[in-house]
Amino acid sequence: MWLRLAATAAFALARCDIALAQVHSVITLDDAFARVADKHPDLRWVDTRRDVLAADLAGALLPPVSTAGVTLENAFGSGATHGVRAAELSLTLASVFERGGKLDARRTLAQSRIDALAIERETRRLDLLAEVARRYLAIVAARDQQRIAELDVAQRERAVAAAETRLRAGASPESVLLTARAAHARAQLDRDRDALRVDAARRHLASLWGDGDAQFDVAAIDPTVLPAIADAGMLAVLLEQAPELAKFADERRIREARLQLARSDGSADLQWQVGVRRLEAGDDTALLASLSIPLGTRQRTQPARRAAEAELASLDIEREGRDLALHSTLIDAHGRYRAAQIEVDRLCDEVLPLLARAETAAEHAYRSGASSYLEWAQVQSARIAELRQQLDVAVDAQRALIEIQRLTGQPMLPAARTSADAAENRR
Repeated sequence: MWLRLAATAAFALARCDIALAQVHSVITLDDAFARVADKHPDLRWVDTRRDVLAADLAGALLPPVSTAGVTLENAFGSGATHGVRAAELSLTLASVFERGGKLDARRTLAQSRIDALAIERETRRLDLLAEVARRYLAIVAARDQQRIAELDVAQRERAVAAAETRLRAGASPESVLLTARAAHARAQLDRDRDALRVDAARRHLASLWGDGDAQFDVAAIDPTVLPAIADAGMLAVLLEQAPELAKFADERRIREARLQLARSDGSADLQWQVGVRRLEAGDDTALLASLSIPLGTRQRTQPARRAAEAELASLDIEREGRDLALHSTLIDAHGRYRAAQIEVDRLCDEVLPLLARAETAAEHAYRSGASSYLEWAQVQSARIAELRQQLDVAVDAQRALIEIQRLTGQPMLPAARTSADAAENRR
């Protein structure tokens, strides 16, 4: 396996000796992860969101507001209330006694939202790491396509040289030489196109951290090295602890807190007021106090409570649907990986060695006049086509592996093999 997606997941890569004059630096997947984690807005948004929710929590802990008031009565009227001698001046302080545990309900709801951010951040992080790995893989695949195209150019150059030799010897018509040159030109076109794709893939990766120049190269990785992975049943067990499903536990706590808050709103709050009243006529003072409670509070809060209960009840259905979707995706990715693994191994161990030998034999036969150029060209084309097929299948398998790791949030193996390791194992 050439990649891992966990908290410290990365490619295990071969170290490359880089000349001092080389323009491009070599970056690992670790480096790409670090750059994206430092600069990508998706993760920085979570940190900003935490500040917002922390402010909401501070607001939820505030007690009910107190109100100070001044009331002037019986002043500047007519008759007995003429002037200010009959005036009554009251100074009051009023507030509310919250009932039903409203403060605790608000605090629980605000805190549960903050706690859910950890799972939200982990989900975003895994999605982002998977995207980084896919774009890194695209660079590796484009570079290997370019390497195959260079191999095709080299073998087509040998065919052109052989055709020129036979033409000079009068053993082959000019049409064969022209056909060989056309095939060589086509191979060069494929090589140049793949070089542009490498550059485009590199820029696509660098765009994740806002680098417009993309002056770097990626480490040498062999995408055809496909490790054995656990069966679908074992992976399904890992899926149960995946962040995609774990976030439903946090969402349940949030909805339960909303329901508790809705229930607490059904308890009417006691509104109280105390104060001092001054009677100007007798130059006297008196204490005043009042206590009131709103009527019909429970009926008015019934719709909100029923909505909160319905949202909580629907969560199990939402989780069940998401669980089915994730399991379906996991089974599909697992099946694609296993099928690709078999095909890559068969191509590597059986088909490609035979085609390499056939290409060498066809070249010798053409140079000696025992076969036609068409036979040699067909073998060359078949070999290149199988090399590209092997690479395409291997890249598809690696994408499936990335998806498996994103879903489960777990590495498949403790380490990965590099292209050098793979070559050593295949000798």
